[in-house]
Amino acid sequence: MKTPKSFDLRILKHTTTAFFTNQGQSRSPFSSLSLSKIPQPSFSPPPPPITPQSLQDSILSSQWHFIKHLSPNLTPALISTALYNLHSLRANPDLILKFIDQIEPRSLNIKPYCIAIAIISRLPSPKQALQLIKKVISFQIATNKEIFNEVASARAQLVISSSILFDLLIRAFCELKRADEAFECFYMMKDKGVLPKIETCNCMLSLYLRLNRTDMAWVLYAEMFRLRINSTVYTFNIMINVLCKEGKLKKAKEFIGYMEGLGFNPNVVTYNTIIHGYCGRGNLEGAHRLFEVMKAKGIEPDSYTFGSLISGTCKEGKIDDACELLRKMEENGLVPTAVTYNTLIDGYCNKGDLKRAFVYRDEMVKKGIMPTVPTYNLLIHALFMEGKEAEADDMIKEMERKGMAPDAITYNILINGYCRSGNAKKAFNLHDEMLSKGIQPTPVTYTSLIYVLGKRNRMKEADDLFVKIMGRGVLPDVIMLNALIDGHCANENVDRALALLKEMDRMKVCPDEVTYNTIMQGQCRMGKVEEARELIDEMKRRGIKPDHISYNTLISGYSRRGDMKDAFRVRDEMLSIGFNPTLLTYNALIQGLCKTQEGDHAEELLREMVSKGITPDDSTYFTLIEGIGKGENFVESSCS
Repeated sequence: MKTPKSFDLRILKHTTTAFFTNQGQSRSPFSSLSLSKIPQPSFSPPPPPITPQSLQDSILSSQWHFIKHLSPNLTPALISTALYNLHSLRANPDLILKFIDQIEPRSLNIKPYCIAIAIISRLPSPKQALQLIKKVISFQIATNKEIFNEVASARAQLVISSSILFDLLIRAFCELKRADEAFECFYMMKDKGVLPKIETCNCMLSLYLRLNRTDMAWVLYAEMFRLRINSTVYTFNIMINVLCKEGKLKKAKEFIGYMEGLGFNPNVVTYNTIIHGYCGRGNLEGAHRLFEVMKAKGIEPDSYTFGSLISGTCKEGKIDDACELLRKMEENGLVPTAVTYNTLIDGYCNKGDLKRAFVYRDEMVKKGIMPTVPTYNLLIHALFMEGKEAEADDMIKEMERKGMAPDAITYNILINGYCRSGNAKKAFNLHDEMLSKGIQPTPVTYTSLIYVLGKRNRMKEADDLFVKIMGRGVLPDVIMLNALIDGHCANENVDRALALLKEMDRMKVCPDEVTYNTIMQGQCRMGKVEEARELIDEMKRRGIKPDHISYNTLISGYSRRGDMKDAFRVRDEMLSIGFNPTLLTYNALIQGLCKTQEGDHAEELLREMVSKGITPDDSTYFTLIEGIGKGENFVESSCS
């Protein structure tokens, strides 16, 4: 019988006990000979203790499977010591990065992480160190100050004289879009007497610009100036962009002279930034003047320069001028992009000239510039606006044939189009298709669906949908809530609309003049003009300026009820704050006067509106003919 390779002590104990029990007390004990025949258990020696040296040897020999097995038994102190030893041996930082990846996060605290970051920072590319810092920040195992202090400690112990570690920490916060934490690190660096590199400062300035935190950008820029951190052309370009975002175009232009005075030559990006700012503000004249200055200084415009000018020109409705700019762009040897063509296509779509829009789509294809999803979105939207649903569906099929997947904007355009045409079933099918494809619906999607339900008097479903939206974590905006309020007002449920107005405060959504006008119109239709009047006062208290629709709504409400004295009082209030009466104003007043049989006064108003250049419409004539009964002769004599 073969001796087993391993032997369980519990089996041995059980066997021995049973043997003695069976033999009884009268039997003689085992002889040495008989004992020698019993198989003896084999004992494995305990594994040697894990030391920094053994761990270090395992890392150097890349025994990653073994290290991963040991990971639960490793302590932060042991790991830190091994890392210091490896640094002394000038081990490859890639080994350190691989080692850290094998360790369970619970075996590490902030100290070994920061030592590893310090060693990895020696690599030619900062990418790995940045990734590790971002991982440490996201683990939330230490406060920002603790991370900074441990980085400082590792920097001192590894005798790193440069600011690289602190720079990387700030850059990590910037990449995570954590603007305040980046600023906090900047000040902690300053307190240690270490100045960040200009590239790090530029990274912070760019973040503040993207987040529209222009106040922070100016505070940082002032600190850089005080600490004598020398700016670069890139720095100046960012600050010019900040000024443009703030709408300070004149100062942005003056900044060019400031940077030239400091010995820096503005480049094409400098001029492009300000030209884009002018175009965004609708100041095409200023943009073209700067364009000429730029060329006079020998700075050649690029595709972005022309793209900004073309976009600004299209926004002003000057599509033919934009096409001329495209021609000049190509004469300069510049190749237009899909974005450039999309701008022109959008311009013609807004103008209602679909034929020219498709001409430019075909032209870009001929030049080898492939239409993008935004190209199709623009054309599909224009087709829906023209009521050409079948052609819009064909465009979707064309997209898919070319391997382009519709995005959330595409679906929103389709859903909105079908909602406007009253096809709720098709709109909801598209919503379900979005979800099946993993495309998250947006507030725009749900606003369209709520709108179509309201128009079809299906407000119970609209309310249920709104509850589902909230449950999915989609934050409603004022446009979505206005659609829901409009549906309830149209269905004479003004109380629900008022309840939603109160809920907006809880949702932290600010109502606008559309919100109030919609509810006021609902109240006036129900004869609750005094309640509507109170809403105007509430608007003013909340800092929301009533517009001409607000006042016309009240005038119409009073006129419909025959309270002409109040109607004219509102008209006078409207005039006192600078709103001129509109066609709607006159029609409402004339309707009220005819209802109260004040025909002479109605005639006077008709002459007044014509003298002010307001052309009466069919509603005006119908009201007068029905109310006064003087027929066409009266209308003709009044308008002559």
